[in-house]
Amino acid sequence: MIRVKSKLYYVLYFLYIIVVFFVLYLNGVFTGEQSSYTNLVINIVFLVIIGILFVIASIGFGRLNRITYELEDVMFRLQKEYKEANGKNLWSEYKDKAKVFEEIELQDAFNKYRMQAKGTKSRRGASPSCDLGEYINEDLLDRAGMNFFNSGVSGTLTGLGILGTFLGLSMGMGAFSGNDIFTISDNVGSLLSGMKVAFHTSVYGILFSLVFNVVYRSVMSDAYEVLDEFLSVFRQTVQPAGVSDDENTATMLVYQAGMAGTLKQMLEIMKGNAREQTVGMERIVDQFTTQMQSALDTDFKKLGAVLKSAGESQRASAADAAEMIEAVTALVEVNRNVQEALARVMERQEIFAGQLEEQKKMLADTCADMSDEINSQIYTFGQMRNLYEK
Repeated sequence: MIRVKSKLYYVLYFLYIIVVFFVLYLNGVFTGEQSSYTNLVINIVFLVIIGILFVIASIGFGRLNRITYELEDVMFRLQKEYKEANGKNLWSEYKDKAKVFEEIELQDAFNKYRMQAKGTKSRRGASPSCDLGEYINEDLLDRAGMNFFNSGVSGTLTGLGILGTFLGLSMGMGAFSGNDIFTISDNVGSLLSGMKVAFHTSVYGILFSLVFNVVYRSVMSDAYEVLDEFLSVFRQTVQPAGVSDDENTATMLVYQAGMAGTLKQMLEIMKGNAREQTVGMERIVDQFTTQMQSALDTDFKKLGAVLKSAGESQRASAADAAEMIEAVTALVEVNRNVQEALARVMERQEIFAGQLEEQKKMLADTCADMSDEINSQIYTFGQMRNLYEK
């Protein structure tokens, strides 16, 4: 069904041929009763311009259809292989597969995704989420379908119709002259000839604009639909499961807690060693002072005082080391708080991105409604003008 809808733009050629024959018939080409070669030339020029626009638009539609067919075929293939693998993820088969898509745009985008998915591994082996939708998305379809050109064709066709209207009226009014009823009646033919150009160009310009707008919207919407279905199937069957933000945060907190516990153990060991060293030093100093006091008496008393002072200095050093370890522990706590703050900021950014996407869709819908309203007003203006002329 999708492939039938995607070829809807062939209707433009069918309608174009009908309008060409109709215009030629009205200008007497088939009957040999050409009333004005100028009218015929103007209509042919306008139809040639419209034909060129249709050919360029068809090139974009053709590229878009090839990519859409490719996505649809790969989607069916993934579903079949996933079913044959009894629901086993297919990433191990596709991560090193040389050629997945025939279309160059799709293959290049898939290669970028594959490199990103294989290259974003953390030190603990966990891979963060990497979505194929970041590479194969609506922007890729817009580029392939020449959306920058096709989105303006409908307005261009309407503009050509309005241009033909004013051109025909200018021709008719320019050839219209006279001061009395006899001379005026002689110039009525040229006035009607100019109005014929204005009427014909307005009719088929607006007609082509309306039909092209319907075809363009239908083809693009079908392509977007196939893209959404393909991405949904790919995420289910092939895309590797990534570690969520909550799991990453939990892993970081566990790592920090373990690091803090290790530092505390080191602190206890250092405190115990310092205390034992201080007591042992005091015992050695006392024994050494006692033994040497009998031999050297006063001199070794001074030496004992110096050694005691050295023991006190070592005790002070142990206290400083304890303070340093406590400072490191506080730094680890600050780091954990920073990680939590970053996680909250990421959540807010995701929410903001979602809001921006909604606003983007609302703006696109508003622009579409404004375009439809302008086309309706132009059509109403043409009807009122026809009634006024009658």
